[in-house]
Amino acid sequence: MDENQIEKKQHSNPFFEPYGTLHDTVPFDRIETSDYEEAFMEGIRRDNEEIDKTIHDPETPTFENTVIRVDTSKGEHYYDLLERVSHVFYRLLGAETHDDLDALAQKLSPILTQHANDVTLNKQLFERIKYVNEHHRPLNAEEQMLMDNCYDGFVRSGALLDEKGKEQLRALTEKASLLSLQFSQNLLKENKAFELLINDEKQLEGLPETAKEAAKKAAEDVHKEGWLFTLDHPSYGPFMTYSTQRDLRKQMYMARNTECTHDNEYNNLEICKQLINLRREIAQLLGYPTYADYVLKHRMASNIGNVYQLLDELIKAYKPTAITEVEEVKDMAKKLEGADFEMQPWDFGYYSHKLKMERYNLDAEMLRPYFQLENTIKGVFGLATRLYGITFKENKDIPVYHPDVKAYEVFDKDGSYLAVLYADFHPRKGKQGGAWMTEFQGQWIDYKGNNVRPHVSLVMNLTKPTNDKPALLTLGEVETFLHEFGHSLHEMFANTRFESLSGTNVWWDFVELPSQFMENYAIEKDFLRTFAFHYQTGEPLPDELIDRIVKSRNFMVAYGCLRQVSFGLLDMAYYTKKDEFKDDIIPFEKKAWADAIVTKQLPNTCMTTQFSHIMAGGYAAGYYSYKWAEVLDADAFSVFKKNGIFDQKTAQSFRDNILSKGGTEHPMELYKRFRGQAPTIDALLERNGIEKSEIKN
Repeated sequence: MDENQIEKKQHSNPFFEPYGTLHDTVPFDRIETSDYEEAFMEGIRRDNEEIDKTIHDPETPTFENTVIRVDTSKGEHYYDLLERVSHVFYRLLGAETHDDLDALAQKLSPILTQHANDVTLNKQLFERIKYVNEHHRPLNAEEQMLMDNCYDGFVRSGALLDEKGKEQLRALTEKASLLSLQFSQNLLKENKAFELLINDEKQLEGLPETAKEAAKKAAEDVHKEGWLFTLDHPSYGPFMTYSTQRDLRKQMYMARNTECTHDNEYNNLEICKQLINLRREIAQLLGYPTYADYVLKHRMASNIGNVYQLLDELIKAYKPTAITEVEEVKDMAKKLEGADFEMQPWDFGYYSHKLKMERYNLDAEMLRPYFQLENTIKGVFGLATRLYGITFKENKDIPVYHPDVKAYEVFDKDGSYLAVLYADFHPRKGKQGGAWMTEFQGQWIDYKGNNVRPHVSLVMNLTKPTNDKPALLTLGEVETFLHEFGHSLHEMFANTRFESLSGTNVWWDFVELPSQFMENYAIEKDFLRTFAFHYQTGEPLPDELIDRIVKSRNFMVAYGCLRQVSFGLLDMAYYTKKDEFKDDIIPFEKKAWADAIVTKQLPNTCMTTQFSHIMAGGYAAGYYSYKWAEVLDADAFSVFKKNGIFDQKTAQSFRDNILSKGGTEHPMELYKRFRGQAPTIDALLERNGIEKSEIKN
């Protein structure tokens, strides 16, 4: 027996046994790619075995012996194998993937979708659930929510369809699942394939030292000479803001804004059309006129009319100001370049930055030295300590999936263990762009009464350290950190009985409240004073600079609002279709969001083909949620502004009524319990400096 055979014989699949790690964290260092498929298949087998026990249980169906068993396959075990391996596999697919993992995802997608369909379309199982729904004992609020979600989840997954309808639904959902995965993989590969390598130092004119140093290191990392720029935000953003090389800005802009539209294997145009139609067909098969009708039944907005009412109100309120903002940027460009200069989309970031400098003398690079990542971590964690009393302790003994990742133990104000938090800060080859929060383990109370605490992961693409400088962030990156950290607090404070109702398992137009709420602190002087110190001198961020940050907070705010609204309009245009979608994606896109567009549109650029949120990320017919939640977050933060931004009594109420409750009750009831009333748009308009009278016709 050779060494490889001995090693293979000695290896045991870590998913099948207690991890034996601190807090039962994932032993990433012991997992091999081959372990995933084995664990998935065994997880499906165990699921089927548990379902078989449930449907053949001779006892009369009850909430305990049916609904709870359907909601979790943990039974008397401390984990659900299928859930356990899924949590790891799909988190790494976004944060640390490779070709073998991508291929396995393609292979597993139809198998897992078929299994999900086997559960929700199981007639005997649904009959038991239906019986419990009609004959259950008195339930508390959380139990009732689980009952409603379970019954409605089966109905919305086709349980009431005839056999022909069920087979149709199986085919549609399996195909949609596979196409969503393919969309994401195409986008990642196309994004990582683009490189702008500059060898002539003169072409770096205008770029700050931080951008040049990062580009130099990026080139060195792939063994190339010169300066390497990519479409990852920490590289792309500064280039578009500072580079004087208009032709190179155009090259970067067009690469970013035509992703997955090219005549190659990564083209997403047809995939998008298929996804739009598949979702419409699924909704109509289930008795809904459109996919948006299907989705909005479980949203705070509740119907299409309410979504459009919000988007229309925002257009009326913000568009006049947005038009003025864009004209001011054009005037700045003409002032610098001549009266006949015609501004193009790749010029907008460059000249809006020039205008901001003229108006406020404020530049992202001025602030970078004060936002060293290590200090920012202390500041953000310290904010949670000040508000909620929780503390964070890095523990290098907790296994991580990449050397960049830091693992922290989180302790509650009484010193008890609360959660594990992973923080993954920087871009790299196998990592999707953007920023998100996820978990490797959710929170629930097990059959013995133990409160199983969550393992939460923050994944971002922040500026990397260079050879001679630590990671220095922009204020925008600090806001991103605060945003995702807000999601993590929602997970870490989870305190519910059922995992399917814990943490961020809430309606989509409520889930962004905790995250967007945290962004408010980014420009609060008393918060900035806790961590914003110059990385070389230790000097605090000067009050005079903070004052300029506060004064400039609404710079281009109306333009930014309409940009988000335009994405919401595009999303709704696709998913309110009642008939087959046959249009060409690019011209349809231009028409769909036209009411919210105030800048020049180029005929060949396309957002849809890279719009992961609505094509592969769960926000289909739900992108409006960001603006919906912004109304909530402005309204909620107004309470803190009134009582004190660090007021612990207000923070405790926010934790008790919103952060810890998850999806155990209707979100509006939770919000009103914290706020004392329903939210209004007034606080958002006030924060953005928009006159309320502007929304009138």
